Amino acid sequence: MNPHSPRHTVESLNRETARIRWAELERHFARGVVIHVAAELDLVAVAVAFANDDRTAVEAWLADDRVRHLDTDTARDWRARDPELWAVVIAPWVLVQEPALKP
Repeated sequence: MNPHSPRHTVESLNRETARIRWAELERHFARGVVIHVAAELDLVAVAVAFANDDRTAVEAWLADDRVRHLDTDTARDWRARDPELWAVVIAPWVLVQEPALKP
């Protein structure tokens, strides 16, 4: 393995991404480890950046609030609506995204 190559690739993390419901995420939210990824971002690309410590990309998304700790209002909304979400674990984080509605 090349020490300069990324440890996690789009292909490997795409296989680890799954659909999930709020009931399965609620305990992770209580632990403070759920990261909300905005619908306009590619969840797997964000996961790759987290997994490979791409600080530049992650800090840019954090700065413009497209990646953030899940807030209480969104958690309440998801609990009430129970939408189908997408998630991938990049320990200790659980990155979660509600897909954008198609017009």
